[in-house]
Amino acid sequence: MDRAGDRAGDRADFVARFGGIFEHSAWIAERAFDRGALAAPLDAAGLHAALAAEFRGASDAERLGVLKAHPDLAGRLAVAGDLTAESASEQAGAGLDRLTPAEFARFTDLNTRYQARFGFPFIIAVRGLTKAEILHAFENRIHHARQDEFDAACHEVEKIARLRLEALEASGGL
Repeated sequence: MDRAGDRAGDRADFVARFGGIFEHSAWIAERAFDRGALAAPLDAAGLHAALAAEFRGASDAERLGVLKAHPDLAGRLAVAGDLTAESASEQAGAGLDRLTPAEFARFTDLNTRYQARFGFPFIIAVRGLTKAEILHAFENRIHHARQDEFDAACHEVEKIARLRLEALEASGGL
């Protein structure tokens, strides 16, 4: 196989491995690979820097698409079992898969109001947080100005990506 064929195979493998780091947004991994800024051996910090640079350099519309690709916390996708494996694990780790009926009703109300106000789901890196901490952040951030919340959500998306990469690295998956 020629070098172009090898590179195409490397690209497909890279995108298959890292295309989901930013929720349902493989284009970020594709652009990072195509830019050629990835140094071997891969590590979480270097990968995160390359992927985050592509996310930050994207248009507001593209970044909004990434935000919209995230599921609601404890929302209908979680109830239906349709979360990505990463999101399901992260939400379960925070106890969002074990809500009381009152907690579930509170999350549902906040999700609905937040989506109506901002046009994208509430995003927070839940790893290491409790349900109470997540609800507190949710209740505070719903009052932000739209640009402030867009910026906060983008920051959280990058944090989620970093945590996912660090977990892959710790498990030997890089």
